[in-house]
Amino acid sequence: MENKKKLIIIVGLSLILITGLFLMHSLLFAAPQSQEEKKVFIINRNQTEIQTLDKLKAQGLIKNKNAFKVVRFFKKGNIEAGGYNVSKNMSAWQIAEKITNTPDMKWVVIPEGYRKEQIGEKLADTFGWSNEELDKWNTEYTKNRIDYIEGTYFPDTYLIPVNEKGFDMANRMTRRFDEQFDPYVGQFAQQNIKWTTGLKLASIVQREAGGKDDMPLIAGILWNRLNQDMNLEIDATVQYARGKTDVGWWAPIKSTDIINIDSPYNTYKYKGLPPYPIANPGIAAIEAVLKPTETDCLYYIHDSNRQIHCAKTFEEHKENIEKYL
Repeated sequence: MENKKKLIIIVGLSLILITGLFLMHSLLFAAPQSQEEKKVFIINRNQTEIQTLDKLKAQGLIKNKNAFKVVRFFKKGNIEAGGYNVSKNMSAWQIAEKITNTPDMKWVVIPEGYRKEQIGEKLADTFGWSNEELDKWNTEYTKNRIDYIEGTYFPDTYLIPVNEKGFDMANRMTRRFDEQFDPYVGQFAQQNIKWTTGLKLASIVQREAGGKDDMPLIAGILWNRLNQDMNLEIDATVQYARGKTDVGWWAPIKSTDIINIDSPYNTYKYKGLPPYPIANPGIAAIEAVLKPTETDCLYYIHDSNRQIHCAKTFEEHKENIEKYL
């Protein structure tokens, strides 16, 4: 009886092994197909390995998910989100080898409100740029067109080839800006506003707002100040002029910054808008400038919960400071 049990176990294991070898053989040594079937297999950010497996099967890159799991067992590397150059003539082993190595394209997320130097730092970190390449981003690649020096590197999620040059990345982002901003150019023209003026204001709104909900109110207050020939007196423009500090690009300003920084971006000292945008705004900030809240307020503050409080007079503004700060 004991020998019979052992025989059954051995036969069962043998069948499993033979089945596994058959499945692996069908995957690893599949008949080659046309080289023209090359494609980019995209693994989205936060995509699970099960979803990746389903995607591979749906796109015809593997024949059997269970067999591929066996192959994947021997490939211990992590699967990174990104784009991978593959073809249908690749075996399952080659596919597994490919997607457990460095992707051919990497995801880059550019948040709303970043200045171009911050974007450059993110690109440098993602693609392993040298300091020289990062400097070229700041001084050459983003200074080819006078109206595209700042504010036109559209905040979005990009899938970028790892061998793409910094100059081409800059063009990629300005093309996305042109696509997204194009519907608003005519709207600014209808209101007799230069698109460059609208973009400057949108960049300030983006940096000053506590969230999307208070953007139209801030835009309305800024328009009021401009229309009444007041200095804008915006902290974010001074932060832009000051540049990077030990605690980042947008650290709170000091009273000495207002006094000592002699720059056209210092809107405490100089009237009107700064020469260029101070950041790269999103669509919500652009729309807020086009459709500002009608208000009599000239001042605003945010409390510790980022809730906005506006005032019509400087006296009311001081009262809000005492009350909420």
